Amino acid sequence: MKKIVLMMLFFAGIATNAQAYTGKGDHKVNAGLNAWGYGTGIAATYDYGLNKLISVGAGGNIYFDNYRDNNKDNRVFVFGRVNFHLRETLDLPQQLDIYPGVDLGVLGRDFGIGAHIGARYFFTDSIGVFAEVGNNGSLGVSFNF
Repeated sequence: MKKIVLMMLFFAGIATNAQAYTGKGDHKVNAGLNAWGYGTGIAATYDYGLNKLISVGAGGNIYFDNYRDNNKDNRVFVFGRVNFHLRETLDLPQQLDIYPGVDLGVLGRDFGIGAHIGARYFFTDSIGVFAEVGNNGSLGVSFNF
């Protein structure tokens, strides 16, 4: 029982120092699964903090199937993105960040656009989880560098 209590205190201590978004110079990498939108598949993004409110980044999704006629040309979505971080505005805990954003890129031979609202929660200084919902949706692991 003592070991369980000590482990809980240890992890609680780690979590209190974790920060979901620190602003200028912040680096985040998300990796996960696309659940809906252009198709189901894998997703990866990188975000770089410009200031306390805005981050820019890039990403890519590879789809196992596609919402249009299963055309192989439409299985990769490569995009740039911008997010607006609301942690300070909403006075959220350091470990949690909520961010709406947009994605603009290329889906096969077509132009792709997406809008999302996402949330990240960090358990430690370097590892957390994320979820993004919108016309694309993904869940996965988030890394802080």
